[in-house]
Amino acid sequence: MSRINQSIFKKIKNQKSLAILIDPDKFEGSSVNQLVEMLPKEISFILVGGSTVDDGDAENCVRALKKATDLPIVLFPGSYRQITKHADALFFMSLLSGDNSEYLIHQQRKSIDCILASKLEIIPTAYILIDGGKITSVERISQTNAIPQDDLKYILDTVMAGEFMGKSCVYLEAGSGAEFPVSTEIVRAVKAISSMIIIVGGGIRTQKQQKELYEAGADVIVIGTAFEQKMNKL
Repeated sequence: MSRINQSIFKKIKNQKSLAILIDPDKFEGSSVNQLVEMLPKEISFILVGGSTVDDGDAENCVRALKKATDLPIVLFPGSYRQITKHADALFFMSLLSGDNSEYLIHQQRKSIDCILASKLEIIPTAYILIDGGKITSVERISQTNAIPQDDLKYILDTVMAGEFMGKSCVYLEAGSGAEFPVSTEIVRAVKAISSMIIIVGGGIRTQKQQKELYEAGADVIVIGTAFEQKMNKL
């Protein structure tokens, strides 16, 4: 039986969802219960992953979270080495906004043995970097450039290329700590032409921004840095 697009995918397909992104590099296992207590009530699932994560850190993070919460844990890996069987699902991403084949297909190929040895639900995802006002770690690691927000045709062409490849979701990413998020104009235009689930992350700091992005057509909003800053104030 195929493990593509099962229960978690169906859940995010049928409702507006909020996800919190946890970077294993910044995760402290000793504070996991406090972290879980601070999660927004409306959260649908937790994402785990980052651009630069030491071997084993992602697995340790997932295992600690699984003990502390019943929320689904979805991997958002910056490398195939971050994949662990202890999570519930995996955004199986291809970086379509750049020309580096390592993140288009080679990282994905390297992950297959680990995935086949797991029971992870697989969610095929088109990953598209869009300028958020600063150079992000994803750009540095992948050695690719984000698409300017005013180049709407390029963005839409890339989105549709992902859809025609058979992707189920499109992740519009402004990057961790972006100065501003992907614009509502871009999200609205993507919604008008694509049947994929639209995930938007990077630079989203306020409930007003979340509301506007949902209204523009986003299906999933991902909050990372803003939640980290909230935790750091403890």
